[in-house]
Amino acid sequence: MWKWEAEEPRGVLVLVHGSGEHHGRYEWLIDKWRTNGFHVVAGDLPGHGQTTRRRGHIDSFDEYIEAVSSWVKEAETYGLPIFLFGHSLGGLVVIRTMTEKQLPVDAVILSSPCLGLVHSPPKPLKLVAKAANTLSPKLRVRIKSTPENPSATRNKERLKLDAEDSLIVTKVSIRWYNELETAMKLAFEKENAFPDVPLLVMQAGEDKIVDKQSVNKWFNRLFNRDRAYKEWDQLYHEIFNEPERDDVFRYALGFAELYLQECRT
Repeated sequence: MWKWEAEEPRGVLVLVHGSGEHHGRYEWLIDKWRTNGFHVVAGDLPGHGQTTRRRGHIDSFDEYIEAVSSWVKEAETYGLPIFLFGHSLGGLVVIRTMTEKQLPVDAVILSSPCLGLVHSPPKPLKLVAKAANTLSPKLRVRIKSTPENPSATRNKERLKLDAEDSLIVTKVSIRWYNELETAMKLAFEKENAFPDVPLLVMQAGEDKIVDKQSVNKWFNRLFNRDRAYKEWDQLYHEIFNEPERDDVFRYALGFAELYLQECRT
């Protein structure tokens, strides 16, 4: 877990990264939040980044939930409003964490949350994966869509950095995939358990990794009184890495500032 502190803090942002990546890929975004008055707390999800064991593998999705819960607990020590942010897999982790845990989170921001895949494996392959989940759960397979894949972002500088990044996970285990499938299913089955907190969902309009229709479906079935959905036309999956990322950040910051303003009135 790492922390970056603002000079005149107004809130705390807990950042949860996506599949295959790590918190270090968010240096630009972390600096933007910090310089705009937000402490930032972030870490690497189990099996990712600088975690020391089982790269690309988890025994249970609960490992992610417990990790994020500990980051929120650390954020709570500041005594400021807490914003929980998750991108892609991180967005799904945030959804499942908020559903399963009673956390002191004041608002949630999701970026292209993984609630469905554009290229889901064919049914026969899924059946094979379920069988292998029991026989060889740690067997790893290559990820078709990784952060360095051009389908993730149009940002050539980011792609160049990713190509040289040894911390990026390019293979995941059979168990990891099955846990992902289960978590996406549970996100819909337990959507009524998602707490009534202010929510902003920002979705890439040209997402080649996450199925944006699934994201929209999940959002529209929520009962949150204060919620907003923003689709970014022509942007690829990693909206905070796209050439238009300054506009994306200003929109997210506006949501956070509106919440803080309402708290003061």
